[in-house]
Amino acid sequence: MKRIALGLVMAAMLVAPFQTDARPRGRGMFPPGAGTANPSGLVAEEIAFARMAREKGQWTAFREFADDTAIMFVPQEVQAKDWLKKQENPPAPVQWQPYQVWMSCDGTLGVTKGAWQRPDGSVGWYTTIWKRQKKGEYRWVLDHGDTLKSALPEPDMLTAKVAQCGHRPNAPGQATPPADARTFTGGNSMDGTLRWNVTVLGSNDARSVRVELWDGTQFVPIVEDKVTPAG
Repeated sequence: MKRIALGLVMAAMLVAPFQTDARPRGRGMFPPGAGTANPSGLVAEEIAFARMAREKGQWTAFREFADDTAIMFVPQEVQAKDWLKKQENPPAPVQWQPYQVWMSCDGTLGVTKGAWQRPDGSVGWYTTIWKRQKKGEYRWVLDHGDTLKSALPEPDMLTAKVAQCGHRPNAPGQATPPADARTFTGGNSMDGTLRWNVTVLGSNDARSVRVELWDGTQFVPIVEDKVTPAG
């Protein structure tokens, strides 16, 4: 059975980080930062996040790596830092591994998606959206996921994709929220080549997360998560 251990992922990053079809071009045409996406740096941040969860506690790590605006689901949406500061760490943390990475051309916004495992044997998937901070580090702005009956298939290697830098969209734009949405929020990278939104319905806390990547001519959906909490 294939297993992507965190140590092996880090080693792979140092040798041949990813399979990627990113093709930055024409850097002189864009503002500072264009074409500077670094998926390896984002994966290293997530590895540090998981390591802190093991060494210092699950909720401690979630709090330390959260952006001030971060939201999460418990299962209702909450402001992450407000909720996390009231939580005690469980005896053993959840473990997780990133399988896919996407990033804006300028590297100001990134997305990781992968698998998690709890000590009780339950398994699931997660999607995390990351925002680059002023000093260059990444902090998550949205974290969510759900359980699965069986573990996600493990890929042969972690893959990454970067938004096309050839022609930037004139305006990022966002979807129109449905009439019964209780929460509709999202964001864009600074260069507008990666955008996301989350919709939570008022009737049953069902949520959907959509992420789109600029391919040079249009936005292409890369994540379309739908979760309906049990009960």
